[in-house]
Amino acid sequence: MPGTIISSPHGARVNRVDWIMLQVIAALIPGIAVMIWFFGWGLLINIALAIVVAVAAEALVMKLRGRPAWPAVRDLSAVVTAILLALALPPSLPWWLTVLGVLFAIVIVKQLYGGLGYNPFNPAMAGYVFLLISYPVAVTSWLPPLVAVEHHLTFIDSARMIFLGLPPPGLAWDAVTMATPLDTMRAALGEGQTIDQIQRSPLWGEYGGLGWEWVAVAFLLGGLFLLWRRVITWHIPVSMLGALALMAGLFWLIDPQTHPSPLFHLLSGAAIVGAFFIATDPVTACTTKRGQLIFGACIGVLVFVIRTWGGYPDAVAFAVLLMNIGAPMIEHFTQPRAFGHERGRG
Repeated sequence: MPGTIISSPHGARVNRVDWIMLQVIAALIPGIAVMIWFFGWGLLINIALAIVVAVAAEALVMKLRGRPAWPAVRDLSAVVTAILLALALPPSLPWWLTVLGVLFAIVIVKQLYGGLGYNPFNPAMAGYVFLLISYPVAVTSWLPPLVAVEHHLTFIDSARMIFLGLPPPGLAWDAVTMATPLDTMRAALGEGQTIDQIQRSPLWGEYGGLGWEWVAVAFLLGGLFLLWRRVITWHIPVSMLGALALMAGLFWLIDPQTHPSPLFHLLSGAAIVGAFFIATDPVTACTTKRGQLIFGACIGVLVFVIRTWGGYPDAVAFAVLLMNIGAPMIEHFTQPRAFGHERGRG
């Protein structure tokens, strides 16, 4: 009697790119919600604008390459890139800068190298660094967290700032924009102030900038969701955050008045979102377990070094891009030994 023979594998697990990206987007929602609460609706406008431009650019490039656009758009990788880039940008950033950063990330960094799976650099971080180097003042001017909460900035107020360049009614631009906690800490330390003096500001919370601590916690919850769903593994996040905390802790123990605590480094800026959502990008990171530990630890060390002695306090983007360059070499020297082969022999 004839029968049907089904070859292995027999598992029913779905591991499509679009499903993975959809889970990443879901994990970002808590952090996005907290950021909107503290910094206003401008973040949501930036995300929507970035997604529209990213999807359109992805489709246009695929058409120009003579390939079907729908498969590239459907995998949601462009959407994730757009969201991550928008999260790194100030909620009051002029709309054309967001468009410019997204076009650079999608067209130059991703599609110019062949599309998803071929880009050597993280597109979102490359787009952010491009804007940061080209327009440093605009990209580092954030809304004070209390402005959105106390003044109840409406969606219309945020849209006016982004599309028309007008501050909210009754407020001047000086009252609407400020430096990030990392920029503020670096500038104040350079002026000779101590940590205790800096943290007396009403814009500081328990361990970092007011509002930024809760943003970090929300993204941490999303990162734990990705670990639970096995979308990512623990190696890169733990090694990156551990190396950053270790470096910060050593200098903090030496002089706690001139070096912020490890919790400040972890809960201010993009350390948490970088560890779980950016450094873990499977295309530009290492894939071997030992390689991921080395890759993550090097990012953590670079973040501390650039924050402490470099010119850009929130150094996650630069650290990730630098280690993207080193990932192939790390991968080469951390390949597991094949079964039955002696170490050092082919």
